[in-house]
Amino acid sequence: MKRMNDKSSASIGRVASLHLHPSMPGGPFASVEAVELVEAKGAQGDTRYFGRLSRDTGKPARRQVTLMEREQIAEHAAALGLDSIAPGAVRSNVETTGIDLVALVGHEVAIGGAVLYVFAPRDPCEKMDAICKGLRDRMLQNRQGVLAEVRRSGMVRIGDAIQLRPQSASEPPR
Repeated sequence: MKRMNDKSSASIGRVASLHLHPSMPGGPFASVEAVELVEAKGAQGDTRYFGRLSRDTGKPARRQVTLMEREQIAEHAAALGLDSIAPGAVRSNVETTGIDLVALVGHEVAIGGAVLYVFAPRDPCEKMDAICKGLRDRMLQNRQGVLAEVRRSGMVRIGDAIQLRPQSASEPPR
């Protein structure tokens, strides 16, 4: 992966798959070829988080898009004796390859036409143990991807490059 202090916008990863929350709570995620990410709202068509407001502030909730590395998913599967974990099973909107997502916390990334601000590692939920007992524990300590806000709307497609955006001293994170 490209070093975090490198200010270039070279590709540091790729979108491997895209997924949306189902209309029925707890159901499997729907795989899609492309998704429109909408500024301050999330993934168009995501029935759980799109346009959600914070209960505390009444402003858009920060958790708008979730991302996880396929390499991390494969590592968890191997450690638990599984051949693989299917795309979308870990309930992430964007699965990636070739990137360390936790290293991007506090940074903006461009993906397709969208810009995201990666603000925190994800916390695994109990649904991970429904995939395989022990998966939730394996995902603790920053091994389950990240949470992001949509800063600029745009279309994201499977195969799109993920690029670190340079940080401007005059433009602090929102």
